[in-house]
Amino acid sequence: MTLSGKFNAVLVTVLAVGFVVTGVTAYWLLQRNARNEVVERAALMMEAALAMRGYTVAEIRPLLAPHMSDKFLPQTVPAYAATQAFEKLRENHPEYAYKEATLNPTNPRDRAVSWEADIVEGFRNKAIDGSQVIGVRDTPTGRSLYLARPITVNDGGCLVCHSVPAAAPAAMRAQYGDNNGYGWKLGETVGAQIVSVPMTVPIEQARKAFIGFMGTLLAVFVVIVLVLNVMLRRIVITPVTRMAAIADDVSKGNMDAEPFATDAKDEIGVLAASFNRMRRSLEKAMRMLQGG
Repeated sequence: MTLSGKFNAVLVTVLAVGFVVTGVTAYWLLQRNARNEVVERAALMMEAALAMRGYTVAEIRPLLAPHMSDKFLPQTVPAYAATQAFEKLRENHPEYAYKEATLNPTNPRDRAVSWEADIVEGFRNKAIDGSQVIGVRDTPTGRSLYLARPITVNDGGCLVCHSVPAAAPAAMRAQYGDNNGYGWKLGETVGAQIVSVPMTVPIEQARKAFIGFMGTLLAVFVVIVLVLNVMLRRIVITPVTRMAAIADDVSKGNMDAEPFATDAKDEIGVLAASFNRMRRSLEKAMRMLQGG
């Protein structure tokens, strides 16, 4: 194998290893950043829901309470207010979702479906460690990340509407009946706030960024190989090849072969100077032999 071939074999091997390691690292970082971005969006939506609940309790409920003697107004319920606000968001972003999934809700639309019920049961049975859980599930529109927090009855005021039907406001019973949303107990986890955020767009952006980055890196590596090959040929291969050709002529007895001229001050220049001295010494020795 030629010197250039050996050099390129080592160079390409090193660059290939670096390319693979860089690719794996870049892919992991981009995917992690994309997931973190989705988690931040979900957390922001959750905080918005909590803010809406707090606003409803502090300002909307006191205003509407005097008007609830004959008719139940769901706008006074924090869960209803938060859900309605996010329904407005879904008009333009249907892939986003917020639900206060409850095992035994007053409003049927809040009833937990199978995967939501599993999350609620996990909170109830302490199978989920911590105050929230983050997971990913497949949906018809693609992969979606969900963030869930438990809904626990920490305020005895909730039991006015959810303990037994007889204690609930007559207007609420008239609207929702006596079969759902009762039997709650203080300290019991009855549901979970669940925010769902699509992962398709961030993951696709991460994929495009990865392809662009790796394409640029590959182009840089190709340029490096080409530049190093040009430099190797100009600085090393060409001078050594010329020197080898002259040495071959001299070894065949051609003392009239042109000398190897170079003004280089590097190792090639030192080798050339040594070669020229050796050639002159050889010429003198041949003349002495011929004269003798």
